[in-house]
Amino acid sequence: MNKRKIMFTGGGSAGHVTPNIALINELQHDKNDLYYIGSHSGIEKELIGKLNVPYFGISSGKLRRYIDMENVKDVFRVLKGTSEAHKILKKIKPDLLFSKGGFVSVPVILAASILRVPIYIHESDLTPDWQIKFPSGLQ
Repeated sequence: MNKRKIMFTGGGSAGHVTPNIALINELQHDKNDLYYIGSHSGIEKELIGKLNVPYFGISSGKLRRYIDMENVKDVFRVLKGTSEAHKILKKIKPDLLFSKGGFVSVPVILAASILRVPIYIHESDLTPDWQIKFPSGLQ
């Protein structure tokens, strides 16, 4: 197997991080260069910090399902995080980005898309978290 530079992202909950940890543990055996982009202070920083993987913290926001001024501020946090992720990805030049999801992955995926880094997104939930409620007759 050829050695690759693989960037991981995902966070906000351990559910977004632990599948990445399983992949990281497996891919380290093949001597790949592995990296992780997460939030500055999320659970992903703690969990990935226990591994021998360079970790980069970025700004990110989250989508609240209620009206809150933090939603407005988070637009700017996501833009800042996209810029930060862009700089990291441009420097590392990964062969691919693997995202497990979570709010921190949004700026990273946007930056990877701009740089044309191949993006792989994995969603293992049986049902999506959000359910769309259609008006009667529109289903």
